[in-house]
Amino acid sequence: MTQTDGTERPFANAYWDNKEPGLYVDVVSGEPLFAPFDSGSGWPSFVKPIDAGNIVENRDMSHGMVRTEVRSTHGDSHLGHLFPDGPREAGGLRYCINSASLRFIPLDDLASEGYGEFRRLFAREGEGA
Repeated sequence: MTQTDGTERPFANAYWDNKEPGLYVDVVSGEPLFAPFDSGSGWPSFVKPIDAGNIVENRDMSHGMVRTEVRSTHGDSHLGHLFPDGPREAGGLRYCINSASLRFIPLDDLASEGYGEFRRLFAREGEGA
């Protein structure tokens, strides 16, 4: 999937309905990519990358459409596509990403997996991370 620019079917992939807090990283390189929101689209979806430097956006004219392909910077993994139909209050973008290109790290495992610095993304107001 990550090397052949494939796309999974909606509602038939590992993370399409994952509601657990945690971090999604590139399955190839391990670079941190996204924290989720629920779009109801059938794929894991996100409003922005954790670090824009870990994402590359390319024009994709395949399949008779003009879209924006999303790839990881360091792993050069095909992740999915970017669409302008995300929540307006969050910038209006939706990163629609293939589960097969991601590895999910649950919140409680961030430190043991080497991603402890990202726990701050999940701190509730008034709490320490």
